[in-house]
Amino acid sequence: MQPPREQPSPEQQPDDESQPLFGRNPVLELLRSGSRRVEEIAILSEGRGPALHDLLNVARRQGVKISFRTRDQLTAIAGDPHHQGVVARVAGASYSSLADLLTIPAGRGEAPFFLALDQVQDPRNLGAVLRSAEVTGVHGLIVTKHHAAGLTGAAAKSAMGAAELVPVARETNLVHTLEELKKQGVWTVGAVPIGGKIPWEMDLTGPLCLVLGGEGEGLRPLVARSCDFLTSLPMRGRLGSLNVSAAAAVLCYEVLRQRARGEKT
Repeated sequence: MQPPREQPSPEQQPDDESQPLFGRNPVLELLRSGSRRVEEIAILSEGRGPALHDLLNVARRQGVKISFRTRDQLTAIAGDPHHQGVVARVAGASYSSLADLLTIPAGRGEAPFFLALDQVQDPRNLGAVLRSAEVTGVHGLIVTKHHAAGLTGAAAKSAMGAAELVPVARETNLVHTLEELKKQGVWTVGAVPIGGKIPWEMDLTGPLCLVLGGEGEGLRPLVARSCDFLTSLPMRGRLGSLNVSAAAAVLCYEVLRQRARGEKT
């Protein structure tokens, strides 16, 4: 089990757009983490089952307002029909600074392990990456501020609670951010479709930031050139690439495998 997410620092900036959070696991994890203020939880008025008992108990202990709505009302609040009968009205998501992220590995006595996403625009991909990041011990995620998905309700739903556990920094200039990481002794490894080294033939045990590109275009050329190394996953089929969230999962687990092996020797 990974340690709980560090509490937001004064430097953290809230998201510009406060959006509802929906889905049983994301809302329950939000309540447990205390990372954002929950103003109200709306629950489906009919068909409440045991899956909601924990959520309702935690909400009542924290004094959160609970209301009961029809399915259509919940869909209107969430802006999405896949809300699982639970929608929370929450304060806007908070982003960490790069400085915040850099303090986390030292506090855990671990080599830095970060992920950076270059203009990933699908919130479901962002959510899936957050989920892989959380279970593999990533210390923080870096996303671009423009032309990219943020910590929206859809991203949190796909993350299944990981959005409340993995700190996220939103940076305007990813190339500049990678240079800052290098100054702190962090090696940057960009994922490209072809031309890079196979990841299990690289040493990924040291201070590391994996850099993955957005849907369709992949890493922008300048971002790729800014990386210390490039890596490519071997493809045996007829498709030329993986979805960014799938590639992130494979690469994160390779880092975890190498680091676990190093701990045993």
